[in-house]
Amino acid sequence: MTRAGLVFGREVEQAIYYDHIRVGTRRADFVVESQVIVELKAVINMEDAHLAQAKNYLVAYDFPIGLLINFGNTSLQFKKVYNKKYQDL
Repeated sequence: MTRAGLVFGREVEQAIYYDHIRVGTRRADFVVESQVIVELKAVINMEDAHLAQAKNYLVAYDFPIGLLINFGNTSLQFKKVYNKKYQDL
């Protein structure tokens, strides 16, 4: 990403609140150009839980688009995920 001239953050942390009380944090693997969440996995097969996590991060970080990438299979797997709030873009 650096070679491509992209601005990005690695393991970007965000607080999680419940009833106005901080109860924990979440970390996106990468945030690119303050617009795209990139979640990396190294599992044999991507599952619905991985996709749900990526979608949850899009909503939590309020970004329109994300990538879920799995390096754990014999071939690279990836999915582009969307935040429904931005479906008209």
